[in-house]
Amino acid sequence: MEPIPLPSRIHYELLLQVLERQTAFAVSQKPAVREQVHQLISTLRKAMAQQKQLEQTCERTNLPVDYRWSLNNIAFEQPFDQPPSPDIVTGHREPKV
Repeated sequence: MEPIPLPSRIHYELLLQVLERQTAFAVSQKPAVREQVHQLISTLRKAMAQQKQLEQTCERTNLPVDYRWSLNNIAFEQPFDQPPSPDIVTGHREPKV
């Protein structure tokens, strides 16, 4: 059975650290924006908890999990005559290997 691709947990941690340490501080004097940031933090914590539940379900049912650090992993699975997919954040393409 093919492993189930899931984002690496470090992605959640990085987003949460930026939002909690930098974004929240930057908007501390702006109540409306501060509330939106707190809602976003809450949503990310819920998403992380839901992923942990999914991981536990996979473990109980013996489904392997493949933690992904990037969408660029997909580029190595594409035929060599096709360009790799652009990075979703930067829009840049990884060079062919």
